[in-house]
Amino acid sequence: QVQLVESGGGSVQDGGSLGLSCAASGRTFSSAIMGWFRQAPGKEREFVIALKWGGTSTYYADSVKGRFTISRDNAKNAVYLQMNSLKPEDTAVYYCAVRMSAAMSYSALSYDYWGQGTQVTVSS
Repeated sequence: QVQLVESGGGSVQDGGSLGLSCAASGRTFSSAIMGWFRQAPGKEREFVIALKWGGTSTYYADSVKGRFTISRDNAKNAVYLQMNSLKPEDTAVYYCAVRMSAAMSYSALSYDYWGQGTQVTVSS
């Protein structure tokens, strides 16, 4: 069983920055996809960004390219999301997720474990 615990988030003005952390426990990952999804009120959960744990590949939603970055700390089994130039449309609950496969997927249905979610609010 994998547990994911997110931290960070909060409220920021349009154009500001925030960082999120996701600490994984329960097992080590040799081959997995770790990423972030978000869900705004009344909308479906959508892919934001991800990386391949056992490699160097990263994946971005078009809406966050050039603004969001993802990184990891192997020793801490943690993934980080740095969000810059935030916009009001980035407001959502952000979820950390793990897919126990090396094959990338942009579908939330393909991810096996989820964090509890953390709120990000960007005001104009």
